Amino acid sequence: MPTITILPHAEICPQGAVIEAAAGTSICDAALEAGIHIDHACEKSCACTTCHVIVRSGFGSLEPAGEKEEDLLDKAWGLEPQSRLSCQAKLAGEDLVIEIPKYTINMVAEKS
Repeated sequence: MPTITILPHAEICPQGAVIEAAAGTSICDAALEAGIHIDHACEKSCACTTCHVIVRSGFGSLEPAGEKEEDLLDKAWGLEPQSRLSCQAKLAGEDLVIEIPKYTINMVAEKS
């Protein structure tokens, strides 16, 4: 089962984390299931950029982003060549290292 190493984020995951998830699981679903609250204002429907992550390792194992995701990523804060929407990026067989950007364009974040 592949692992996702989440680099420390001051608010969402201060200590960082290493989680396991089955291949085919989205990065967002895996993080949420592990209790790591990645914003997902559109309820994971690929309609916003609040779940934007940067894949620091293992990027090549992910299926390419679709056109809709690519268009949305252009609006993400801190966009990098290895940026993905975590609701759309699904694990393959390779481990990932991800960084959650410091900011999102979400003006209101509700904690659950």
